[in-house]
Amino acid sequence: MNDDDPAELLAFLKAEHRRLDADIDAMRNAGNCDPLELARMKKRKLGLKDQIHVLEDQLVPDILA
Repeated sequence: MNDDDPAELLAFLKAEHRRLDADIDAMRNAGNCDPLELARMKKRKLGLKDQIHVLEDQLVPDILA
């Protein structure tokens, strides 16, 4: 992965976000989820979401400005 390419980084972050979402769902459905691990995964997922929004804002100019 090239860290200099924002579009490539955005695709990586989105894939990681989807993977975490699937992992969280699987953990919940298994019924034996560790609440602390679940909270960590959710926090990581929110952090990824924030990074995704920042990158999307950089890639798509605000035409209403």
